[in-house]
Amino acid sequence: MIIYIAIIFYYSINHSLFNLITVNKTINMAFYENTVVARQDLAEKELLEIKEKYNLLINSSSGKVIKIENWGLMSLAKKIKKYKKGFYIHFKFEGNSSTLDEIKKKIKIDRSIIRHLIVKYKKLDVENEFFKKDK
Repeated sequence: MIIYIAIIFYYSINHSLFNLITVNKTINMAFYENTVVARQDLAEKELLEIKEKYNLLINSSSGKVIKIENWGLMSLAKKIKKYKKGFYIHFKFEGNSSTLDEIKKKIKIDRSIIRHLIVKYKKLDVENEFFKKDK
């Protein structure tokens, strides 16, 4: 009788822990900013393709794009590969570790991207746009 109670107790604890781990993986969403620097010799059409590609990637890998900012062509502090300038595209999104893994995998093989930076935030500032061009 005591063995049966111990077995039931063991399986109930394991089942509860498994449910907690599964729930935390789906709820564990955080806010991120991903700044991508694309090559300076890309056409406007190719820049739009990059934006759409990473927008779809984030949304399809359990993430949600909140805002995309196009900062335009800016000079780099130092040459990266052979480029002195780059097109900056800034993504603000909500995601988890699987979203970040997918982004890193795609950026690693994308030849049109020369640098990127992903930063985690507790709260995103979606109202201010620091590199907005005045028209």
